[in-house]
Amino acid sequence: MKKMRNDKKRAFKDSKQKRKPGFKKEAVKKDRKPTEEAVEDNFVFGNHATIEAIQQGRGNKLFLQEDSKGEKVEQLKILAKEHAVPVKWVPKQKLDTLTDHGVHQGIVLASTAYEYLTLDDLITKTKEKTETPFFLILDSLEDPHNFGSILRTADATGVDGIIIPKHRAVGITPVVTKASTGAVEYIPVARVTNLAQSIATLKEHDFWIFGTDMKGTDYRQWNTQGAIALIIGNEGRGMSQGLHKEVDELLTIPMTGHVQSLNAGVAAGLLMYEVYRGRNPL
Repeated sequence: MKKMRNDKKRAFKDSKQKRKPGFKKEAVKKDRKPTEEAVEDNFVFGNHATIEAIQQGRGNKLFLQEDSKGEKVEQLKILAKEHAVPVKWVPKQKLDTLTDHGVHQGIVLASTAYEYLTLDDLITKTKEKTETPFFLILDSLEDPHNFGSILRTADATGVDGIIIPKHRAVGITPVVTKASTGAVEYIPVARVTNLAQSIATLKEHDFWIFGTDMKGTDYRQWNTQGAIALIIGNEGRGMSQGLHKEVDELLTIPMTGHVQSLNAGVAAGLLMYEVYRGRNPL
């Protein structure tokens, strides 16, 4: 009986020890898996996005669907060989898993992570090329398709850089890269902690700051000359109230229909082309 009581005491002591915070924390830490964003950020998929990433030296390994054929596949193989990127043939299910069932076109590239610039680096590098830079500030954009579409239009209209917040906003993910059709490789993106402070820094460098709002100046009257930065608000909430007081002028896109607002990507596209039109007259 004495031996049984001693065994129970030891078992109880061991169970208490296992419940100590240190033991539980260590077990959780050991079993913790990488976040979805951390895994996804290392992949690019789709033909155009993959080509651009390889050409920019970001390719580590090219995964091709094992039954893929055709001119595009042969061109990718040649490009991968030129840039010393190994090629691996895998089943479609593997590509589906890597892209979370995205439209990968049988092509997935394991790549180095996207390198964001600091705001100071973005300003310095841009002002080496032009005295009248045009930046976009994306205020907590959440839809990766919108972000990708904006990057694509930004490349087409000569935008010099994009500024995004680090928190509560979409970053450069594989979906963004795919939607941009490779434009992400050509538009520098700065990721900042505080948008209001970043705007103050831009003003110190003689930027005029413009925002978007239902009540503002008709964008067709917008003076797009000089160094300018345009704020595009969140898809649902629009531009945050904290940034309203930071802008030099609010712009609006007149509408005659029944909807109250435009898609963020569409609105950004109209305004980017207005800057292009103002700076490139016929």
